[in-house]
Amino acid sequence: MSNNNLGTTDTELDLLDLHPTRTDLKADVLYGLRQPQKWISSMYFYDERGSQLFDEICELPEYYPTRTEIGIMENDADEMGELLGPNVLLVEFGSGSSIKIRLLLEHLHRIAAYVPVEISREHLMNSARELQDAYPEIAILPVCADFTAPFDLPEPPQPARRTVVYFPGSTIGNFEPPDALELLRHMRRIAGNEGALLIGVDLKKDVSILERAYDDSAGVTAAFNKNVLARLNRELGADFDLDHFHHRAVWNESHSRIEMHLVSDQAQSVHIGGDTISFEKDEYIHTESSYKYLPDEFAQIAGEAGFSVEHVWRDSAGLFSVQYLESE
Repeated sequence: MSNNNLGTTDTELDLLDLHPTRTDLKADVLYGLRQPQKWISSMYFYDERGSQLFDEICELPEYYPTRTEIGIMENDADEMGELLGPNVLLVEFGSGSSIKIRLLLEHLHRIAAYVPVEISREHLMNSARELQDAYPEIAILPVCADFTAPFDLPEPPQPARRTVVYFPGSTIGNFEPPDALELLRHMRRIAGNEGALLIGVDLKKDVSILERAYDDSAGVTAAFNKNVLARLNRELGADFDLDHFHHRAVWNESHSRIEMHLVSDQAQSVHIGGDTISFEKDEYIHTESSYKYLPDEFAQIAGEAGFSVEHVWRDSAGLFSVQYLESE
């Protein structure tokens, strides 16, 4: 690694805390469950147990995205670093896999600063401290904020030549297309006129591969999905009977997305505080969508957001991509 700027030490780690507004869990869940098509936001998957289960999912043989993206980074991070160039202000939306960011940091030259943006202050600071210990020569400037909303960037200790947004994983696929477009436009504003975006994009592929990835034989994804109901029982005093719901993953061809559902095995009523939600047999809660793109489809939405796709790295099987976009 050829970084040569002086950063901060762990004790000097400077947090920019924008005090992001937390969603009202009960109000949000009740709103979704009262819709004709019941839904619960996938953001509520990630309590402590849900995060543990997701880590297990990432190790499953059926779940290709994590290991495939890491493989692309291992093979091609050097070329990515060359395209990003020296003296960049690297802004990561969401504190994701420490493996991925480390692979990228190892191949950036004289980085101006690394700015992780994360809504969970505890998670943000833990990951920032670990990285600061590993890379004491890099200025690490954590920002506690909702990355989907406007936020200010901290001043790096040395001038940056350009700003690069990093958004690994397939998280862009969890946004409905209009919301994905708006997020990309937000990233374009953060990157600025000379900036760039390095983003993970999951690709369309054989439906059987997708359905196995989201409904593994060991039942870990099913436990992950049902854990959201356990969280509502614990945090809201709800009385979901987890034995009366089952996990389902299905490809929705018309929307180009894999969907996760929690299906009611019988007619039943669930109480959340003083509110009652009724289910018919086989009625389901939509808990997650994961959109998959063809390269041309993603290039189109990126173009609408003000980016041009300059380079796409794929694995040999064409399952996943990491894409380099420049501001137009």
